[in-house]
Amino acid sequence: MKFFDVATAGEEVLTGRSGTLGLISLNRPRIINSLSLGMVRAIDAALDDFEKDPTIAAVMVTGEGERGFCAGGDIKMLYEGGKSGSPEPATFWREEYRLNARIGSYPKPYVVLIEGITMGGGVGLSGHASHRIATETARLAMPETGIGFFPDVGATWLLSQAPGELGTFMGLTGEPVGATDAIAAGFADWLVDTSQVSEIAEALASLPATAGHNDVAAVIAEAANPATALAFAEHRNLIDRCFAFDTIEEILDALSLEASEFATKARATMLTRSPTSLKVTLALLRKGRSSPDLETCLEREFAATDQILRTPDFYEGIRAAIIDKDRNPKWSPATLDAVGPAIVDTFFRPHPEPLFS
Repeated sequence: MKFFDVATAGEEVLTGRSGTLGLISLNRPRIINSLSLGMVRAIDAALDDFEKDPTIAAVMVTGEGERGFCAGGDIKMLYEGGKSGSPEPATFWREEYRLNARIGSYPKPYVVLIEGITMGGGVGLSGHASHRIATETARLAMPETGIGFFPDVGATWLLSQAPGELGTFMGLTGEPVGATDAIAAGFADWLVDTSQVSEIAEALASLPATAGHNDVAAVIAEAANPATALAFAEHRNLIDRCFAFDTIEEILDALSLEASEFATKARATMLTRSPTSLKVTLALLRKGRSSPDLETCLEREFAATDQILRTPDFYEGIRAAIIDKDRNPKWSPATLDAVGPAIVDTFFRPHPEPLFS
């Protein structure tokens, strides 16, 4: 959805206003608005300005281009920075995660438009919002286990709070889901036709400056469509049954016993993922269930990034997916049985410089 007539060349985040509605738009459409450190800082600064402005009732966050809201963080920067020993990856994660936490507690209504590809860092910008609109084009995923990483940006909070084992399925397989399944899993709130978005924005811009969360919700709800989960509705019992275990091996065994194409595909997908990432992700998700809040999960994720930069799978996964694009990563360790508790435990050491202090 475009709210800006002219996208200024080189400006990675566009900001403006329409009536009482503050506008923020990610502006790297060529790479599906992948987040840079500069973008994180620009979004944070815009939120500062809108929060202090008494004439702004709500903020709406969108992405430029037709392909998606945001494909995630700048993976190439993380790859090159990690390999060279640059402090930039750690700085990026620190500031990105703090922004995720801020979004989760932002005092004014924070409305986000989830269109097209929304993954990784895009989920961090959208999943913690107070008002989350998904259109029929939405394809949302946390695909990190496929690049030797783990779901971050507070996703271990969102995934662990999802009904039943939907979050476990999404986190381990990394499979993308559509708008209705995103709503079922708690990653979005309303399904809205793309054709209705401009009308919603105009109505929000016309709200009085004193409008609150309920007023914004009423505007969106009036234009929303019923959201009946598709794949999750059909396969919910199987997902809850097979992904309820606390080890990857048990989950794979359970899937192998199902006479279902869905289960066969889920199992085959998991077997292509980094064994280390699978085990670390499951441990993070299970800890997420007993965590009191988003910030606790973000702190745990940030500590795990300190170890991920020392992990060969992180570089191998990005190499295979982004650098060489051969889609044939060679994981190390290559098998689940070689990933013992000692390896997993290294991801849970406290970070030497905590995220929130």
